[in-house]
Amino acid sequence: MYADSTAVLGPLATYAEPHCYDLCAEHAERLTAPRGWEVVRLPTDSSAPSTDDLEALANAVREAARPAPGGTEPVGQGVEVSRRGHLRVLRSAQQQRDR
Repeated sequence: MYADSTAVLGPLATYAEPHCYDLCAEHAERLTAPRGWEVVRLPTDSSAPSTDDLEALANAVREAARPAPGGTEPVGQGVEVSRRGHLRVLRSAQQQRDR
């Protein structure tokens, strides 16, 4: 039953999971659930990021900065084709020219 649902807030996810969303600290703190829902707040470690977190971040930055195979256009040169709220769908400028 919808009214018997639970929202659980805890540490950031380590892998993609359906129906799970990562929130920044500000939004996690302000989260409210629909009437009748229970909100369970798991303890999180609010200390400095771990070595694994920092390494994962550094690897993601390196990957994003690496030129794409075939010399495609730089990141940020896409064309917006759709928008929903604050999310945008971009198509690369090259794909847009080919259409």
